[in-house]
Amino acid sequence: MSGVVVAPMRVEASALRTPGLVVLRGGMGPRRAAESAQRLAAAGRPVLVAGVGGALVPEVRPGDLVVATEIDGPDGRVPLHSAPVLAAALRRLGLTVHLGPIASAPSVVDGAERARYARNGALAVDMESAEFASLPGPVAVVRAIVDTPDQPLWRPGTVLRGLTGLRSLRAAVPALREWCEAAGEGELRLASPRSFCAGVERAIEIVERALERYGAPVYVRRQVVHNAHVVRRLEALGAVFVQEVEEVPRGATTVLAAHGVAPAVRAAAQARDLRVIDATCPLVMKVHTEVKRYTGRGDTVFLIGHADHEEVEGTVGEAPERIVVVEDAEAAAHVRAPDGGVAYAMQTTLAVDEAEEIASVLRSRFPGIEGPRRDDICYATTNRQRAVTAVAEEADLVLVVGSANSSNSLRLVEVARRRGTRARLVDDVSEVDLRWLAGAKRIGITAGASAPPDLVAELVRCLRGLGRSTVTESAEAVEDVVFTLPREVS
Repeated sequence: MSGVVVAPMRVEASALRTPGLVVLRGGMGPRRAAESAQRLAAAGRPVLVAGVGGALVPEVRPGDLVVATEIDGPDGRVPLHSAPVLAAALRRLGLTVHLGPIASAPSVVDGAERARYARNGALAVDMESAEFASLPGPVAVVRAIVDTPDQPLWRPGTVLRGLTGLRSLRAAVPALREWCEAAGEGELRLASPRSFCAGVERAIEIVERALERYGAPVYVRRQVVHNAHVVRRLEALGAVFVQEVEEVPRGATTVLAAHGVAPAVRAAAQARDLRVIDATCPLVMKVHTEVKRYTGRGDTVFLIGHADHEEVEGTVGEAPERIVVVEDAEAAAHVRAPDGGVAYAMQTTLAVDEAEEIASVLRSRFPGIEGPRRDDICYATTNRQRAVTAVAEEADLVLVVGSANSSNSLRLVEVARRRGTRARLVDDVSEVDLRWLAGAKRIGITAGASAPPDLVAELVRCLRGLGRSTVTESAEAVEDVVFTLPREVS
């Protein structure tokens, strides 16, 4: 059942009415809004309250939209968890949007009353939203600003500001429709395990401990793990991310990222007298060790992976003249090797089935080829792919939390899609498109090994705010792996 838009005044309802969107006039003021809320509670439909309102802070201007993260309720503020995705939909329309609490007053406020509401942290004020706080289903609130602290309601220019607000409401209609179509009952299926693996936790802790022990700045070559949120948090603590060690001041403390580096990078760091702390994942280091063993005896190594990935670049750097990157099964069918022994190794974050397909082609063409004693694809990659497969088989849509440069996150999307399920990669909840959710009763959620778990929790809260109130875990494995820290920070 799709949602409805409730507009307090006739002029607001007129601005919002469009084919495909159910708009009800709720009435102006708390009493009429309460009556409207009572009728809607019986209907059980998602409700989006939209209309004009007053700003409480100077940065919110006439024509801006405020999407409520909280509204007043009978026992205090009530959170509206779908606000981030609604705000993102409005921003995609080119509108100026603010996220924050909206207060409700019994009548129009100005002067000292406006300042009092502002001190309580609200961005805007209306007279109706609080009456909808107790509805059982999804609720959202959007207000187009007409009056502000420096341009009160009863001043010249109100009519023009009112028209500006109504134009913003009208422009917001596509996003409001998307919310109404996306809201409704459903289920969330959480793939487990998901989010951080032991190697990522170790790399992050290394940077944090280096900052504690040696003080800021601590330089980090490349992203320590491939996640924009992790990088921004570490930057706020004092980490400085660089592309190459040549950018680091001589003698400075420098962390090498989890994806591993070529020997030439270590040599360049030594030449600059850097205090180097190695955050390379132990499972990546295992691949380096294998490759050095193979090439050390004169073998040609076929490295299954993506040539432009940092992990592959680092591994190739162990013996560039003896390593050939093989990216897919077609390349495996045509690759050539000079006389002598051949072996293969794998990037640790590949899709398990695709990597095995490539390895199978190599084994059929080179019967004597030697491979790793144990799979190079790490346990966390394998576990997360198995978990997302189980979820995708039951879901209408799978959302994978992870950054666009995260190989293991991208592979999760691919694995889900190979099960015939729609799948999308999102860096965080703000990247979720409401249009994806329309008709999706069962939504699977997972996260790449470099994505923080709090981003998953935020996504779950948001989708529950849209009505997907049933949350279940699909556990495929229990992870208890812990890697030791290097001596420089242990």
